[in-house]
Amino acid sequence: MKVINLHQEEHEIIAMAVENNRHAQQKIYSKYASKMLSVCRTYTKDVHHAEDLMITAFMKVFAHLKNFEHKGSFEGWIRRIMVNECISYLRAQKKVSFLEDEYYQEDAFNNIESNLSVDDLQTLIDSLPDGYKMVFNLYAIEGYKHQEIGQMLGISEGTSKSQLCHARRMLQEQVLRQKNYSNGTESI
Repeated sequence: MKVINLHQEEHEIIAMAVENNRHAQQKIYSKYASKMLSVCRTYTKDVHHAEDLMITAFMKVFAHLKNFEHKGSFEGWIRRIMVNECISYLRAQKKVSFLEDEYYQEDAFNNIESNLSVDDLQTLIDSLPDGYKMVFNLYAIEGYKHQEIGQMLGISEGTSKSQLCHARRMLQEQVLRQKNYSNGTESI
């Protein structure tokens, strides 16, 4: 019974927010802001830019809230707006370029045990070229398929696969380098 009540309460809050009820909008913002800031942070290195993107995206959420059809997850709907806002921002900044590389070799990536923290992993992902990083985030973190990524970014499915392959290879090399460095086997 509680699940139904929670779903009903969210439904009512959304309906109130559609009517520009600031209290309802604040409830939605408070519930999802930290998760959505994390989403935006995966696309930009600067937390201040991530905050700006999140706020801009929340303005779009509230402007288009009447279009939410209550099919699927409300959080997922908000998340997609956040991702699209980040992609639009990066495109406008002309920070993303994709090598049209249809030919990629699917590598067998080894599971490398590592004691990296979440912050260390984010730093490694941040060091990727923007195109690699964007495809990696969309595929590995957001769960999009290559065909969807291609449509979102205006690239071919093969280019998406290639970008992911290059990103994985770079991350694996960085993790191995860091692991060797911490074990004292890194050569200068």
